Formats: sequence, structure tokens, C-alpha cells
Amino acid sequence: MNISFRSFSGTAIAIFCWLGFAGTPSLGARQSDVELKIGIVQRFGSQAKSELQLQPAKGDRLQLEFKQGNGQKRLVTANPVKLEIGMQALSQPVLDERVVLGTFRTFETAEDNANQWRKQGIEVEIAQPERWQVWAKRDVYNTPLLRRFLLESVQAAGQKTSYIDSKILKQVPLVSWVINGYRYSRDRVKISSGKNVIFVSQGKRARNPRLYGGRLAIQPNAYGNYTLVNHVPLETYLRGVVPYEIGTNAPVASLEAQSIIARTYALRNLRRFEIDGYELCADTHCQVYYGLDGTSSSTDQAIAATKGMVLTYDNQLVDALYASTTGGVTAGFSDVWNGEDRPYLKPVVDAPSNIWNLSANSLSSESNFRRFISLKEGFNESKWSMFRWRRESDVKNITNGLQKFMRVKNSPYAKFKKLRGMQVVERGEGGRILKLAVKTDIGTFHLYKDEVRSAFFAPKSTLFYLQPLNKGRPGLWGYAFVGGGLGHGVGLSQTGAQNLAKLGWSSDKILQFYYPGTQIKPLSEIQKP
Repeated sequence: MNISFRSFSGTAIAIFCWLGFAGTPSLGARQSDVELKIGIVQRFGSQAKSELQLQPAKGDRLQLEFKQGNGQKRLVTANPVKLEIGMQALSQPVLDERVVLGTFRTFETAEDNANQWRKQGIEVEIAQPERWQVWAKRDVYNTPLLRRFLLESVQAAGQKTSYIDSKILKQVPLVSWVINGYRYSRDRVKISSGKNVIFVSQGKRARNPRLYGGRLAIQPNAYGNYTLVNHVPLETYLRGVVPYEIGTNAPVASLEAQSIIARTYALRNLRRFEIDGYELCADTHCQVYYGLDGTSSSTDQAIAATKGMVLTYDNQLVDALYASTTGGVTAGFSDVWNGEDRPYLKPVVDAPSNIWNLSANSLSSESNFRRFISLKEGFNESKWSMFRWRRESDVKNITNGLQKFMRVKNSPYAKFKKLRGMQVVERGEGGRILKLAVKTDIGTFHLYKDEVRSAFFAPKSTLFYLQPLNKGRPGLWGYAFVGGGLGHGVGLSQTGAQNLAKLGWSSDKILQFYYPGTQIKPLSEIQKP
């Protein structure tokens, strides 16, 4: 077999321009707003025969622009355009590979790992083929020899979970579309409309199209398929985020707090998909963004009332993390992820009154933690179903989850057959699990921080304790996971913010509560990066 070698390099580096914020948010806003690049369909073509349908609004037309020869080709149509994926055979097999230095649940953990590699002089990039991964930079380690030399070096230094992801490609996805009876095939195409809105639907039936403001583009990504990217003004983007993140019926102050946090989060996180040539995704790995179908007057008014306002610390954008439910106490940044701590992301008891003194009764103590979890009244989230929970799981399900997780990590402990026991080894001040020991037939391994949420099906957060169960029979049947909260628990609680707003708290006071020491400022006044 003749094999040619090529490396797939990233397509673009995100460039962020600081622009003014003038006027009311509108679909036509182009120059008065920061434009974001959102991957709304991230891996189009990962399955053969994938389809997307793009449709103009009534009375409008679509314009498609792409390279043809030495110039640009423009096609205009009032009809829907169907983007289809077909598989193109290669003239000869191609080796597609990269060195995977680590696999992680979250971007934050992957970014910290990437920084550790950089300190050792290894150039890396962050990718998300499915889970977040750190790759050796492909345009640096661009030959099989260099990649294998690097892998041997890092494994010899103790990084046994690093590996080479290698595939022989005989065919690749190719996107195409038909207009006026002619079929066109290009790996990049820009799509715009006169009214600056486009409907997008996925699948052959083209059901439930979503309406997106701004422009669209199809472009290749780092995984051998394509991304549909929405180029959208920031304030328009927020109209498709706030309703889905906190809802349209939340109290005004909580809607305004969410708007400020969502705006800050977006601007702080533009680096996430640099490897793929866009900035943010449209799901819970970033912020949920479903376009303009769910807009409402309540959320639009909150966005307009806070237009251009961001949350800052020391005149810099904060790391504006937030979660659905904290379980009664927010998590510090270092309770969940490694990396430099954030002084404004510290554990805060999520209650309107002084119900628990963390400084005197740290939840790092197992006895204090269990006593805290037994409390159910007086918290901002007390009436919410996910505030407190108990989930039981038998040894078989726990074993299956752990084995799957360790396989993803490429860990030798994935081969364990029998679970002998589990124990919480260390908690943070706010009660989150920092280290959990898992005893098996081939030895004991440890799960750290946010890994715990990936390794089990039962818990909804890392704010829990373990209760061994035997179900009246000899031996270990399984465990009860007893805890509270939903998600990582860092920063603002969306549920808690709504309760505080009902109590009459302003958006400013709510944000000060969850992010102590921060200030709300116009974007134009903060220090530029």
C-alpha cells in the first residue's frame, strides 16, 4: 500500500477587535457590535450522508460566495439550499494522525494541561473531536518520526496515557449543494441574506428550522469534516443565549445578571476553538445558543438594559462561570479545575442570610459536610428539585462507568475487573470532592476534581458523599451518592439568582454576592488585552 503523509493544521487564529456599543440591538447591527464566530454545527460530515438545509426568510434571498479559479463565485437564490455530504475517494491512502497528550472533560482542565506542556517546551493545541483533548501542535510535530520521538519522550517521563491517534484515510467527506440544476463542491462557502437572517435545519426531513441572525460559513475543521459557523453580533448572539440559559419568566434582576454574565463569558472565552477557526460552540461546553426562535420581550429588555456592560475584576474581564444549581454552596475555581485560582471565585454559602459559617465550619471536614448536606431549608435553592438528591447505583453500573472513563483516558486501570471499594480522600473548603480513591483488583487509582462527574452516571455534581449499600445481602451491592446541586457549581447559581431577585436584590447586588470584589463596567472602559 502506498501511503502519503499529511498533517491537518488549524485554519485560523481568532482575532478580536474591540468596537463601540451604539444603538439598540438589531439583526442588522454590523459595525456597532463585536462580531462573534459560533460553531452551530460543529462536526458536519462526521456521518456520511449528513444534510443541512439553509432557507431565506419570506421575500428574501440567499447569497453563496466561494472561490472559483482565481476569483470569487456568487450565486443568489430565493429557494432553500441543501448542503449535502458525500464521500470522495482519495487517489491514494492518506495517513492522518496526531499525538494526543491528554483527554479531559472540560476546556478549563484541558487548558491547564496545555499550559503545563508549554512550560516543558512542548508546543500544543486544544481540540474537541468529541471530548476535549490536548494535541502536540501538528504543524510542529509534522512527520511520523517527530511524532513517535515525542511520544517516546513523554511516556519515558511518566506520561503513560499519551498516545498517537492514527488513521489511514481512503476517502474524505466532501460538502456540495445544487443551485439552478448545477452541483457545486467547495470546502469553504460564505452564506448571507438581504435581511441578515437565515433558517437552518439538520437532517433529511428539514424539520424545526432555527433562525439565526448574521451570516453563516461552511469551513473545514481539525477533524477532517466541517463546521457551520454563525458570524453574529454579540448583542444579537445574547438574544439566542439568555432565554435558553435562564428562561424567559425569570425575575428582571436575574435576567439582567444573566445578560451581563453571558456577555462577559463570551468575550472571555473566544480562544476555545482556535484550532478550528471559530470562537465558541452553541452547547453547554460554552453557552447554550439556539438562535432567535426563543427570543422574548423580557430577555430582550434585559439585554438592552445592560448593553455593553461586563463584569470585571482588577479592570479585567472575569472568568464568568455559572451553573444551574450550587447545592447550597458555590465552588471555588480550584475545587473543580487545576490552574491559577480566581480571587472572585471562592466558596460562598448560597443563602440570603448567614445560615452557615464556612470559616468556622469548613466543608472539607467529612462530618461538617454531611451535616451541611442534611440541611434543606433557608437556602436560595431550597425549593428546587436538584438542590438535594440521592442516587443509588450498583457495583456493575459503577464498574462499567469507571472502565469506560479510564478507557477514554487511555489508562491501564481500564482493565480492572472487580471494584473493591471507594472513598472520598479530600474535599475543598466548599465541600467539593478533590480526590476520590477507587480500589480495584489490580490496584487503587484516584479521580480528581471534575473527573468525578465524568466517571459515574449517578451524581449530578461533585458535592456528594458515598454511602455503601448491601441491600440486606453479604458483600457490597453498590453505593448511594447523596448530595446536592447540578453542574460544576462555580460562580452564579441561575436558580439562586432568581430567588434573590424575588427578594428584591438588584442585578449588581446579585453579581457582587456570587463574584465578590467584582465591578460592572462598560466594555469600552476596561483594559484591552
